[in-house]
Amino acid sequence: MSHYEPKQHVERSDWVVYAYVIHALMLRDMRTRFGGSYWGYFVVVMWPVAHIFLIVAIMVVRGIAAPLEGSTALFIATGAVPALVFQYTSREAMKAIFTNKPLTYYPQVKLFDLIVARYIVEVVKGFTGLLVVFAILACFGIDPIPDEPIMAVGGYCAALLLGLGIGAINVGILSFFPGWQIGYLLVTVSLYLTSGIYFLPQFLPPQIYEAMKWSPIVQIIEWVRLGYYPALGISVDYLYVIGWGLGSLTIGLIMERTLVRRLA
Repeated sequence: MSHYEPKQHVERSDWVVYAYVIHALMLRDMRTRFGGSYWGYFVVVMWPVAHIFLIVAIMVVRGIAAPLEGSTALFIATGAVPALVFQYTSREAMKAIFTNKPLTYYPQVKLFDLIVARYIVEVVKGFTGLLVVFAILACFGIDPIPDEPIMAVGGYCAALLLGLGIGAINVGILSFFPGWQIGYLLVTVSLYLTSGIYFLPQFLPPQIYEAMKWSPIVQIIEWVRLGYYPALGISVDYLYVIGWGLGSLTIGLIMERTLVRRLA
């Protein structure tokens, strides 16, 4: 006589459940943004890559040389990559809340979960784009490996941290001022044009350069460039940049817990 033994219920820890929630949000985010196809992901990844090399092509056609010896493409990439990483990670957090807010009606999903899922997707997308940039540079005979890899990677990670922190603050602002999504676009364009991507800020008058150094984006770009040009003759306040990243993230989390949840 056979007898049926029911399967034992496996208790999952809160962290395991949270990981499943983030994984599901990431999959949904990728399917909705990339059209559920590899071509959609390819287009999104190649957009910032095309942006970088379009600028390089314009400079080459117009005969504008980089301010440093060596490849113009490498010089532009060392400035544009960290700037775009910050820009996309800080901006996409707002889009995640705007497009996926109905998911928060499920008790397992919080607004911050949407930010985390979108941030992870952006990190993967940014890393993939970085590999593509490296591959294109290598195809043109340009060595994309920095002289000091740890220095360059540190600057890249600082851009990711600052993007996460400012993105969290943007979500808080967007919760009571929806027009900030357009306003922040103007802010990022201004930062992009004035952060030293196409030029070296230290060649400007000292008063202007000192004022520019208050921008963490300027220092992040210099941080990455020091990995490629160790003899550049500039100094980076690493604690200042990291403080900006951690400080903005702390403020963003406080806003999410107080302001955003009350207005949700």
